[in-house]
Amino acid sequence: MMEHYISEKVKAPHMSLATGRGPDQEANFEFLPVIDGFGDWLSSFWFLPSVLRSTGSSRNQYQYRSLDQLQAEGLPVCSERLSPRFFSFPNLSPRAFSTIMRPMWRVFVLTAVCAAVFLVATQAAPFISPVFYRKAPAVDVDTLCKGYVAKNVRRCGDGLTADLELIGDGCGVYGRDIGTLKLEVQYQEKSRLHVKITDATSARYEIPELVFPRPKAHGVSPRNSDLEFRLTESPFSFSVVRKSCGEVLFSTDSYSLVFQNQYIRVKSSLPAHANIYGLGEHTEPLRLPVEGNGTVRTLWSRDSYGIPRGTNLYGNHPIYFDHRKSGTHGVFLLNSNGMDVKLNTTTHPETKKEISTIEYNILGGVLDFYFFSGPDPTAVAQQYAKVVGLPAMMPYWGFGFHQCRYGYRDWIDVAEVVANYSIAKIPLETMWTDIDYMYNRWVFTLDPERFPIDRVRQIVDLLHSRDQHYILMVDPAVAHQDYPTFNRGVHHDIWLKEADGSLHKGVVWPGVTVFPDWFHKNIQSFWTDEFQRFFDPKTGVDIDGVWIDMNEPASFCPYPCTNPEAVAIKLGMPPVRLSPRVTPRPIPGFPDTDPSNDASMVQRAATPAPRVPPSTVSARASSSQVRIPLYHKKDENLISPPYSIANAVENGLSDHTVHTDIVHANGLSEYDTHNLYGHMMSIITANAMSARRPGKRPFIITRSTFAGAGAHVGKWLGDNLSTWEQYRFQIAGMLNFVAIYQMPMVGSDVCGFGNNATEELCARWAMLGAFNPFYRNHNYDEGESQEFFLWPSVTKAAKTAIGARYRLLDYLYTAFHQQHTDGTPVLNPMFFLYPKDANTYPIDLQFFYGQDILVTPVTHKGATSVTAYFPDDIFYDFFTHEKLVGRGASVTIADVDITEIPVYIRGGAILPLRLAVDEDGEVAMTTTELRKRDFELVIALGKHGKAEGKVYIDDGESVVQKKGDVTEVEFSYQYGRLRVRGIVSKNPGREVNVRRVVVLGIGEIMSKELSALEMEVDAEVQKVTLSKEGGWTLSEGMEISLLEE
Repeated sequence: MMEHYISEKVKAPHMSLATGRGPDQEANFEFLPVIDGFGDWLSSFWFLPSVLRSTGSSRNQYQYRSLDQLQAEGLPVCSERLSPRFFSFPNLSPRAFSTIMRPMWRVFVLTAVCAAVFLVATQAAPFISPVFYRKAPAVDVDTLCKGYVAKNVRRCGDGLTADLELIGDGCGVYGRDIGTLKLEVQYQEKSRLHVKITDATSARYEIPELVFPRPKAHGVSPRNSDLEFRLTESPFSFSVVRKSCGEVLFSTDSYSLVFQNQYIRVKSSLPAHANIYGLGEHTEPLRLPVEGNGTVRTLWSRDSYGIPRGTNLYGNHPIYFDHRKSGTHGVFLLNSNGMDVKLNTTTHPETKKEISTIEYNILGGVLDFYFFSGPDPTAVAQQYAKVVGLPAMMPYWGFGFHQCRYGYRDWIDVAEVVANYSIAKIPLETMWTDIDYMYNRWVFTLDPERFPIDRVRQIVDLLHSRDQHYILMVDPAVAHQDYPTFNRGVHHDIWLKEADGSLHKGVVWPGVTVFPDWFHKNIQSFWTDEFQRFFDPKTGVDIDGVWIDMNEPASFCPYPCTNPEAVAIKLGMPPVRLSPRVTPRPIPGFPDTDPSNDASMVQRAATPAPRVPPSTVSARASSSQVRIPLYHKKDENLISPPYSIANAVENGLSDHTVHTDIVHANGLSEYDTHNLYGHMMSIITANAMSARRPGKRPFIITRSTFAGAGAHVGKWLGDNLSTWEQYRFQIAGMLNFVAIYQMPMVGSDVCGFGNNATEELCARWAMLGAFNPFYRNHNYDEGESQEFFLWPSVTKAAKTAIGARYRLLDYLYTAFHQQHTDGTPVLNPMFFLYPKDANTYPIDLQFFYGQDILVTPVTHKGATSVTAYFPDDIFYDFFTHEKLVGRGASVTIADVDITEIPVYIRGGAILPLRLAVDEDGEVAMTTTELRKRDFELVIALGKHGKAEGKVYIDDGESVVQKKGDVTEVEFSYQYGRLRVRGIVSKNPGREVNVRRVVVLGIGEIMSKELSALEMEVDAEVQKVTLSKEGGWTLSEGMEISLLEE
């Protein structure tokens, strides 16, 4: 059973010398759930030594500070750690204290010593006293809270409204219950139902339209809807029912609605052992666990190195798919506040049958639900895309292979990596540079010694001359230093501020930083101007795309961050760099890098970096008007709300991020909008890139996301580790973002970001990564280099993988365009394509690339085989074309070398494949070269001897295509005839040539050959390859007779 814990106030039994409180005065401290241990007494009390000081702050009477915080502020503390955290608990009587502490006397002695050191060192009034947090009793919300009663139910043409009146005085578990709520229900489309509950008398925070435009809703009659909304008046509950079969999809019956200022709770029954997917971002199985301890999915953006399981990560997508044999439906909660979503298996309070449940525990906002009827997974994905926005179309070159690393020492490292990929003949499409290029990690600067502008421009020019591309990282946090970007931000008044108007500061890579206010009226013009200045094609770094990171937003400063300067010094921010150097050897492609005669290089390296004067900018920004948060009352605690979500940090919502009591320029609080910070940066950055490169599709990869981010940017899965477990979990992570969250340009850091990749792991990951929409090798500065060319086996694996990827690139591009058009996923979990096959429901180590390529990687260390599930269908090995008849059972694929990956074509598909690999086995080195090559069509016959497919081809980069530039055709094959239907470009250079056609699954080969065709028969694998001199040039309505019956 999921337990709730409520805050209580405890009477202080003994006067505190420090506070002067008497025995009848109340001490405010929260009771927290704890872990039992160390004897029976620990069931009631959990000892955690702490340092506490009175701050006199109106926000908090006391601030709790960890050892790290104290050390960062220059205060001496005991070096021995007694526990992960310190808390204080005043006012135990001497007898009670002695009784409780007798088993812990050694710990207490050391605590007292620490206290004495602290008092002497600080010569201040802070006090130290033992404080206990007692384990609070679990709360049965449904018993304690009676909920609401529905009144004034009014039905209209496309829905209904009602008033919800609180029963009695409410329960007050986490604050004051709101007395009257407003219910609004609208049947927006045949497949979509909208249910909204909010305060009837006072405006509450909702996600602004400029961040999340609401879908157009014309409304339909309830009788024309796939769904039915049913309401029970007293106590109020509601259910959503699939009309075709009467199945209940969502029901709050037997569960009280709780609606308080800073806490909203709604709970629904689900079928026992429900198949639930989504609720990201997370590192969990694709199908979320509901049995045992269930799953708690916390939605609160967090810098989460190592992407640990069971924790909140970078982004927030409050959408889930509920898949049943009867059909699939989706539930989306449009709410950006922090929340815990709890999945559990329990007993229904009335029927006593085993059921699953889903329970939302939300820190604010409103209940704003969208229900999607499906009835299959793909339909739900399409319906969700209409609400959050269809994904942005990406440039063709973005699907090439990308290389990056945090820790490239200087431009020489970058240039040598580019050269080494060329020497190894591994296709490199795009070279990336992390924050290493910046001076002292200051955004929109170049390190003049390690990344001088002329050398960086030389790298970019070389890449562009070879039809390759270049990307740099841009972080949101800006150094609090006297330099142009910071000063222009002060001028435009766009930095986040404290309540008194001073700048809100944190600590990130540059040291002390400030943060952009993405809601400020001047922010777009400021950000666009910085992009145009720094990335000017003529004078700056002419990037082709941009990478935005640390936008949760991340800060290295633990709450309360009262002295960010001391924290920055303690953490060594900005990091110390290695000394500048001259080129140690000539670099191919850079003719002036011979150290023996590179006098200019020696001179450049010896030139000191420009002196940066200390900041003279006032900490107070241009406007000192006190900002009051909208939609919140004075007594609401925006730092430590009554209900605590399971945020995986030590010091609450504001720990290691922008503080939640910060108010944006438009009056919205960070408490409400924290989960939108990265999303807003994505929108503003996409606009800046569009202004910089008018008419071209922006290519942007971000870390922190919210629902709808895919309409603007792509996503990488964050700072993963070089482990087999995370290699496996990247598949589920990728499938979630593509198929559930509508962010199809996604991929992991291939070979892993943290730790050191082994040769075997990197080879396997190079193969798997080729079937990510976004394919990039990236690792961190403390790890060993892992570029593909460093190991012979990885080089071979990468060439094989990229060769397969590039053969399939137009197939992938076509599938991506389809998702951009209607939301059909470019990658599919197996249950998406076999929704009636229950064996596919938990599978997350196999997936479909598009709808016709089944990827089945080896996923364990040392393994050379993989046991894979093949549904009742026909499959063909992608590389050998051998036929495999699936029988709804698992098959073991043996002898899979680390340079191989099992990939299968689903029967019934026609694949348009580029001839990416030449006769010598070398792969096209760029996507530009690839696009000049002819196609082959692979026709993989299905059970009934039929097949179909399609291809979409455009100029690869324009937002709007010129007339006649697009080819979009569908292929069909039956009875030996290939038909082509659709639009074919007639513009010069846009012709589509097919050099050969391969038919798989031919049974008895006809003896008569067609005179106009060359035919090669492989009876063993039942394959026919047909070609003719000059090939075929596609045209509208053409038919090709391949075999004569």
